[in-house]
Order: sequence, then structure tokens, then C-alpha cells
Amino acid sequence: MPVLHSIVHKIDKKPDGSPAVLHYAGSELADSQVRDDLMHQFNESYNAKQGKAWGLFHPESGAWPLSGWLAKYLAGDEDFVGFSNAAVEHLTKLMEESNLSVGGHALFCHYQQGMTEYLVVALLQETEAVTMTECLTLAPVRRLDLDHIHLAARINLSEWKSNPQSRQYVSFIKGKNGRKANDYFRDFIGCQEGVDSQGETRTLLKALSDFVEDEDLSEESTREKTQALVSYSMAQAKLGEPVNLEELSELIDEDRPKAFYDHIRNKDYGLSPEIPADKRTLNQFRRFTGRAEGLSISFEQHLLGSKVEFDQVSASLTIKNLPTQLIDQLRRSAA
Repeated sequence: MPVLHSIVHKIDKKPDGSPAVLHYAGSELADSQVRDDLMHQFNESYNAKQGKAWGLFHPESGAWPLSGWLAKYLAGDEDFVGFSNAAVEHLTKLMEESNLSVGGHALFCHYQQGMTEYLVVALLQETEAVTMTECLTLAPVRRLDLDHIHLAARINLSEWKSNPQSRQYVSFIKGKNGRKANDYFRDFIGCQEGVDSQGETRTLLKALSDFVEDEDLSEESTREKTQALVSYSMAQAKLGEPVNLEELSELIDEDRPKAFYDHIRNKDYGLSPEIPADKRTLNQFRRFTGRAEGLSISFEQHLLGSKVEFDQVSASLTIKNLPTQLIDQLRRSAA
């Protein structure tokens, strides 16, 4: 993951309402293993973060100027330090107006992963930690808190430049329950939601359910295809990459690599060739679980309607083909 440019400014803002003080870095972060490790840890934490959204820039305006500054930087009309200075000044202004945030370290990082270039923008906080000195004593230290990232966005620069009509080249953290504390940061990025990742993921799972039903596949084959979809989608989400429907189709059926992709296109589910996967929705698709009063039930989603039947009126389950070990236990208990 080559880092092309990176810089960290500091914004001092106390919760007592006193004016924010901006400390410019003055120069980019030097090439070092520490910097590379920082970005690696940041990306791991960001990719694992729940509650992200995908979208696009608002049209450039005085209210949303970041995309214009970014375009000038990418065109070579402004250097990275100048771009970050203008951006962090705007961030500080919005932070002052919001009266809902404390300061932090404003990270800007332009890096490349594979053939794709990204820009990360984040406001990082510090946290207390403990280190061991050379004298084998404990000493307090402060470190950047990469485990709890609340204000961050990642822009797929390659997609923005090559496919400006895309509606998912910006990802950003929404915050719990859409907290207003995140609104000023979203305004700073100048982005809007363009893709409903939960809805897209649910539609993809519905497409798979329809596909296995239309193909009249066996239970084993259905389980394999379900596992292939979930495993691939979860892996992409962990990397912060979208699900490529053509790649997924090849994994689901190696003998007919276009079958699932053609099913999606022919049935017109309205899915884009690439969609951001929602890990929470995928996890719910894996299993149904429940526990109450000494009873614990858990089964894979694809068994519903075959080995497991649900009666909505009586709110009861009928389970067929019980495990042999469980049958033996029940018979011995009834004897």
C-alpha cells in the first residue's frame, strides 16, 4: 500500500466553547515504517467499522468546496500541503460552527492500493496507554486512538476520475443513530448517500435465493453457493472493497461462471455491477438464532422452508431430519 502523500494537522478545541486553535503541520509526514504502519492500522480499523455509508460528492459550491480543491490538487494546480491547509481550515470553521465537537488530529493521506488510488480524511483522537521503559518501569504515554474512529471518509479517486457518474466512490462513517455530531464532518467532505448498502446486500441475497430455487438445486449445492457468496462478500468488506458481481458469479458456479450474473441481469434486480456489502446483513443471513428459558435454537437460513418450517399463526417451528445424536438422547429420555 504505497503512501503517495500524507500529513497530519492538529485542531485544539475544548468542550468549554473556547475558540478552536489550528496548528498547521507545515510539511508532509516523512516516509517511514511508522507512517506506513499507521495507515495499515487505520485501514484495518476503518474497514471493520460498522455503520458506514457509500455515496458521492455534492456539486462543488461555497458550502461544499472540498471536491474543487481536491480536483485542483489532482490536476497538479495545487500541492498536497496547500490542499490539506485549505481543507483543514474549512474543517476548523465548520467545527466552530457546530459547537458539538472537540478537536483532534486531522489526517489526510493519498495512497495507492493495487491499481486504485484513495484519499483518506479523518479526525483522530488521542488516548492514554502504558509503555515499559528501559528501566523496566511503567510510564504513561498518549497515542492516536485507531480503535475508535468516529469521523472519517475514504474517497476512491480512481473511480471518481474515471466514472464520475458513480454513486459510491465516497465511503464515510455515519455514526450511531445518525448523530448530529457527524453532520458537520459530512458537510466538510461534501458528500451525500448514493447507495443503500443494507438494501443492496438484501437484494443480492434475495437474488441468490431466487437463483437456487429456479435452478432447483440440492440442499448441499445451495449451502455451498450460500457459503461462497457470504465468504467472498465478507472478505471484500474486510478489505474495504465492493462486491464484484461477475467475480461472485464465477465463485458460485465454476462450471457456469456467468449463470448467476446473467440471472441478476435478466431478472432486473437493479443492482450495479459492484455493490458495497453490509456485514451486519450478511451475518444475519448466515443463521437464525434464538434463546429463551433454557431453549436455544440456531439454524442456517437456507434450511428455512425445507428442514425447518415456520408457522406464523402459532409462532412455532417444525424441524425435520433431526440429528441422530439428538434423536438417541430423546429416545433414551422417553424410555
